[in-house]
Amino acid sequence: MNVLFTRRTATAFLAAGPAVFALCLFAPNAAAATGCPAPGATVTSATAEDAQCSAASVGGAAAAAYGLGGNAAANAGPTSLSLAIAQNGGVATANSAPLSGPAAIAVGPGATVTATGVRPGLALGIAGPGATVTVTGVTGPTCAGGIGFAGDFQTFQGCLSLG
Repeated sequence: MNVLFTRRTATAFLAAGPAVFALCLFAPNAAAATGCPAPGATVTSATAEDAQCSAASVGGAAAAAYGLGGNAAANAGPTSLSLAIAQNGGVATANSAPLSGPAAIAVGPGATVTATGVRPGLALGIAGPGATVTVTGVTGPTCAGGIGFAGDFQTFQGCLSLG
């Protein structure tokens, strides 16, 4: 079920937020964890058993990626922030351009989030097992598959997937 963000779905979106947060909070711990903070002009990557992360940023920006049994990548352009967190088989990717701040969180097998910041504003995409969430920053976000949602202050739109 894919829902465009309107007043009526805003209530469902806000009600689903705690459920997805609980999914992230109480998901099984991954066997391996990697962290890739990249403040300022930095490029970093790490691999451990079933976890990978990579992060890159330029001066005046910051990126961070954390793989907890998943694959996370974050890239930050000038004057931006980027965050990617992947757990238990998830894949999260976040890319930011000036004055944007995308965050991608993917938890569980088959969870995929791609969050892109191309204009000033924050963006958040969260996917549970089997969900695919995409935030482009140009068009409204898309949510499909399992439980997932996105909110994009670049386009002032969001989406919700209940599986």
